[in-house]
Amino acid sequence: MIDAIIDNALREDIGDGDHSSLSCVPKDAKGQAKLLVKEEGVIAGIELAERIFKRYDENLELEIFLKDGDRVKPGDIAFIVAGPSISILSTERLVLNFMQRMSGVATQTRTIVDLIDGTNAKLLDTRKTTPGIRYMEKWAVRIGGGVNHRFALYDMIMLKDNHIDYAGGVKPAIENANAYLKETGKDLKIEIEVRNEEELNEVLEVGNVDRIMLDNFTPDRLRTVLPLIPDIIETEASGGITVDTIRGFAETGVDFISVGALTHSVKSLDMSLKAVYS
Repeated sequence: MIDAIIDNALREDIGDGDHSSLSCVPKDAKGQAKLLVKEEGVIAGIELAERIFKRYDENLELEIFLKDGDRVKPGDIAFIVAGPSISILSTERLVLNFMQRMSGVATQTRTIVDLIDGTNAKLLDTRKTTPGIRYMEKWAVRIGGGVNHRFALYDMIMLKDNHIDYAGGVKPAIENANAYLKETGKDLKIEIEVRNEEELNEVLEVGNVDRIMLDNFTPDRLRTVLPLIPDIIETEASGGITVDTIRGFAETGVDFISVGALTHSVKSLDMSLKAVYS
């Protein structure tokens, strides 16, 4: 999947040729460039950058000074890439686009993970990702210290409010999901979203789920209902959770907290790739 994303991005950016570089740089020219950090944060995408450079031109070599997940500050140099100058120029923007975006995700994730440090709650991402590069964004969440939720629609059954409404209620939604797994032979976990205590009681009556998402429950409501849920069932808080309130949610004892803003509302980390002159 990573290589497919890289290949598609290269086709998008280069097309039938990097004519700016081809027109003015000698074909046999060699050069070096440094990845310069220009903002404080958590760096992510170094491993991916090496993969992009090598996939485009195996003659490109990297001298790496930092690793994914390191905290960085302006002036830090992540790596130096050396080799054919035209290849460096042709891959420069793709490497920067991915690294800036991934570093923004990792920085935001680390910030929120630190806010719930000392609790048992784990920070989850969501499917609210940029189409086509979900793998990179969820990779960045892991680098930042978060935990990936399901990757896509195919690796978990997640019964949300619309599923429940279309199925005719909580009970038929759960029963249909379990019947589907039995019929297809698939081994998938089932998570169900509940919007209020009434739906939670219905879920507990039916059982046969692995995780309950408590949507838009306040910390006080969570403290009331969490003792009702058997330990065998995981719990997840979601909806309306901000950096100002997440600590209160984590201290309720909930197992997971999902935050869509890890990937859908992120400021990229500023960095550049600058030529190095000997």
